[in-house]
Amino acid sequence: MTQRLFVTGLSGFVGKHLQAYLAAAHTPWALLPVPHRYDLLEPDSLGDLWPELPDAVIHLAGQTYVPEAFRDPARTLQINLLGTLNLLQALKARGFSGTFLYISSGDVYGQVAEAALPIHEELIPHPRNPYAVSKLAAESLCLQWGITEGWRVLVARPFNHIGPGQKDSFVIASAARQIARMKQGLQANRLEVGDIDVSRDFLDVQDVLSAYLRLLSHGEAGAVYNVCSGQEQKIRELIELLADIAQVELEIVQDPARMRRAEQRRVRGSHARLHDTTGWKPEITIKQSLRAILSDWESRVREE
Repeated sequence: MTQRLFVTGLSGFVGKHLQAYLAAAHTPWALLPVPHRYDLLEPDSLGDLWPELPDAVIHLAGQTYVPEAFRDPARTLQINLLGTLNLLQALKARGFSGTFLYISSGDVYGQVAEAALPIHEELIPHPRNPYAVSKLAAESLCLQWGITEGWRVLVARPFNHIGPGQKDSFVIASAARQIARMKQGLQANRLEVGDIDVSRDFLDVQDVLSAYLRLLSHGEAGAVYNVCSGQEQKIRELIELLADIAQVELEIVQDPARMRRAEQRRVRGSHARLHDTTGWKPEITIKQSLRAILSDWESRVREE
């Protein structure tokens, strides 16, 4: 039986992939069309978004760029917390009573001791930037809404995800774009990066999407789930692998302007709860992800 799905943030990186995923894959979900432009900070624009009431909602939309959150924390809180509240209120007014999946972030955990890795959902979050604060606050709001309104609310905490189409403000996309330009003779073989002597838990966006859809069908109401690979990848090694795939020799140079504050040296999550509840596991290897990202940037660079 087909179920109706409404998704915010369809114009973003994950949202675009979700549209393509639902169009290509055999799933029980039919994506509801968006009848007009809307702004989560303008409640009046939300009232008639649902000619057909959705069975489930995935709330992807938000301000996700950490440096921007430091630059304008008030705006980040408005978008990620107040925008979420406006969406919840509009859905309630429309009579929604289905499943609501809030997409938070693994960033809410903050600084985690290396001895405590892998990061699991029982760890108490200690957010260290305004973006993570806004996501944790919105998590609490959504879970409270599930209790008081009787909705089936779930929270996903995705860690770093990668794939074709990501903005080059993110480290792997930035490296892939620069390497694609080198391969085409458009820039010197000098790669400008931030702090790459750290490790992160990277997951392909296709695996992220399959996790979200599994949660819609099988997740437990009121629960929080890490969405991650469970593997630790050194960023420097991933950049070197990108260069190997592209067959480009390069010099790596760290750019102080690209360095981030509150940087944790190692990140590795646990997806045991997600696997135990839904049977989900990652399917796409890191090398497959990097090949797809590099191929995408080679095409985009040719069109620049």
